[in-house]
Amino acid sequence: MTAIDTTRPRPKPFWSDARFLIGVLLVVASIAGVWFVVSASRQTVPVLTAARTIVPGQPVAADDVRTIDVALGRAADAYLAPEALAEGVIATRTIESGELVPVSAVGDAERADTTSVVVRSTVDVPETVRTGSLVEVWAAPLIEHGRYDTPRILVADASVVAVTRDDGVIGGASAALELVVPRADVADVLAAMSDESALSIVPAAAASR
Repeated sequence: MTAIDTTRPRPKPFWSDARFLIGVLLVVASIAGVWFVVSASRQTVPVLTAARTIVPGQPVAADDVRTIDVALGRAADAYLAPEALAEGVIATRTIESGELVPVSAVGDAERADTTSVVVRSTVDVPETVRTGSLVEVWAAPLIEHGRYDTPRILVADASVVAVTRDDGVIGGASAALELVVPRADVADVLAAMSDESALSIVPAAAASR
């Protein structure tokens, strides 16, 4: 009579199971991914931030910015590094004080399509108008002494560089403003000034919304 072998086969170690190995690899990959993200978020890079409000057309020099270390991750290339600040660079839009300087907000001065002029407003401007504000320049052509034509918009999008208010002027307060205006509008502004048009500076409609 033949004996029957009733010995059960020894189970394979669980670590030799392919599913176990795949699970371990997935856990390791997940931990490594989390570590990489956390590590990357802690890495800082030096970038420039505006030390004061910089308006379009204004040169961006070393005194106008300061260097800070910020964790930007992949967005670091979008902001101006200290070594990238070169001579002849100007702001192409208003950069507020304390704002990180985007690469897109600066450009070559030789390609600038704006320039600055000083305009005296026949009326005072609101206290809210300050460096960096967007304003409109209105002109009322002189008809004869003391009489002016209907005002019209002369420049629709000017940026304020500086404001000087003359509170002691007899007959009412006025203000002189250094403005950055499109070069295409300079001729009209100078012509209005030379023919003694009454110029008024008011906050731009877009800025008042």
